[in-house]
Amino acid sequence: MPDAVVIGAGPNGLVAANLLADAGWSVEVLEEQPEPGGAVRHDRSVDPEFVSDLFSSFYPLAVASPVLSGMRLHEHGLRWNHAPSVVAHPLTDGGCALLDRRLDVTARSLDAFHAGDGAAWRRLHEVWEQLRPDILGALFTPFPPVRATARLAARLRAAGGLRLARTLALPVRRLGEEEFGGEGGRLLLAGNALHADLAPEAAGSGGFGWLMAMLGQSYGFPVPAGGSGALTEALVRRLRAHGGVLRCGQRVGRIMVRDGRAVGVRTTDGEQVAGDRAVLADVSVPALYGVLLEPEHLPSQLLSDLERFQWDFATFKVDWALNGPVPWQAEAARRAGTVHLADGLHELTRFAAQLAMGQVPDRPFALFGQMTTSDPGRSPAGTESAWAYTHVPQLVEGDAGDEGLTGAWDASEQELMADRVEHQVERFAPGFRSLIRARRILAPPTLQSLDANLHGGAINGGTTALHQQLLFRPLPGSGRPETPVRGLFLASAGAHPGGGVHGAPGANAARAALRRHRPPGGTFVQRALARRDRTGAKKPSAG
Repeated sequence: MPDAVVIGAGPNGLVAANLLADAGWSVEVLEEQPEPGGAVRHDRSVDPEFVSDLFSSFYPLAVASPVLSGMRLHEHGLRWNHAPSVVAHPLTDGGCALLDRRLDVTARSLDAFHAGDGAAWRRLHEVWEQLRPDILGALFTPFPPVRATARLAARLRAAGGLRLARTLALPVRRLGEEEFGGEGGRLLLAGNALHADLAPEAAGSGGFGWLMAMLGQSYGFPVPAGGSGALTEALVRRLRAHGGVLRCGQRVGRIMVRDGRAVGVRTTDGEQVAGDRAVLADVSVPALYGVLLEPEHLPSQLLSDLERFQWDFATFKVDWALNGPVPWQAEAARRAGTVHLADGLHELTRFAAQLAMGQVPDRPFALFGQMTTSDPGRSPAGTESAWAYTHVPQLVEGDAGDEGLTGAWDASEQELMADRVEHQVERFAPGFRSLIRARRILAPPTLQSLDANLHGGAINGGTTALHQQLLFRPLPGSGRPETPVRGLFLASAGAHPGGGVHGAPGANAARAALRRHRPPGGTFVQRALARRDRTGAKKPSAG
């Protein structure tokens, strides 16, 4: 029997499995879908000549993550590509704020909106450079990150202490008003904050927008060469090279618990797979505690808290095969991998307010990805593989666009919403629709059918709002990967630090499992070698 069974072969599950295999454990990964990757996959279904990412595309957190960088995935075939610029936020009047890995280019873009805003951006970047090592350390380790937090606190004092902490806790609208005289810098911060489900007026959205913008400034928004699934393929190759087993098409229906300890899983086909030491679950929080475990194995308070769990907004995505480059009015947008589409900060607030009221937005804020611009091999020369996604309510109560969208997301509603997204693109790129060779619609139910963790199209494993972060993620007092069931560890984006492709929840869960079984007087590898000797396996030669 394997030492550990991992439920789910998304990036977090694969990271967890790799780290356990590195430590000498035998690991078996069970994945419901016919292929691994979770929300990190690509295909050619839009057009055979075009590579299209099914879900996520840009990975600044992956490049910044010490978890993934420590795995040396380049040795397993992973290569990163970059667009000429990182993020553009065009306006209908032709103006455009541009985030570029070259700090001078970003600064000049913001000075075009208001003299001196380039220097303001540099000051925010200086703070980032001062705090970056310990912010990343705190972000990618279990909560509470004691050592990283202590170092970060010391650096915060040196950088302004409470005043800086106040700045990062601000709503992004207020942060932009305090730091910039013009709209350019404000748009870069606010657009990046809306990568999560944080409104411009939400507390903490300023810090999140600043974090994402600075990640882009330092690392860019890179993409895996050949398609997002190349990252998954590298993780799978590495796992198999270390003896790990991956089986797809295996849906887990129940976690088996004996005497308060997880001892394995049972698939929906009735197969039992034992986990001698641990079970790690790369699944959503409601699925873990509400489906895979019997209620009698959980504290009543946890079950009560689970009723208050909040998903992030649903996602609606459209993929395109385009016969030519997107005809942006703003020239700078043609160089960016990611383009934010909202005509100013007020339109972002309007979009967020409609979502809060349960309305499908009439002018949806869209994140637009130019994949051939980022990775030329994604489509034939002179064309563009592109996508856009926007958010819609989990529970639709009305349609701000007066077209009768109800959230049923049948074929008719999908077409209407896809047209609405395309009209939003046309506002900034007249003639866009004439370039469409083919399109694919991924409505919230479709996203969930392709990855059960994307409940209702939620892509973050639960809201990013402060009331469900840190020690409140996923539930109050459960900020670590350990669960009330011994030997069972939460390894998904539902755990701290949340969504994004960085591997931290999987790594935290694996390390927690390893700590529980740390052998006295020897390393995990030494124990594994000793076990091989006892069973008569060939002992590896020294040197």
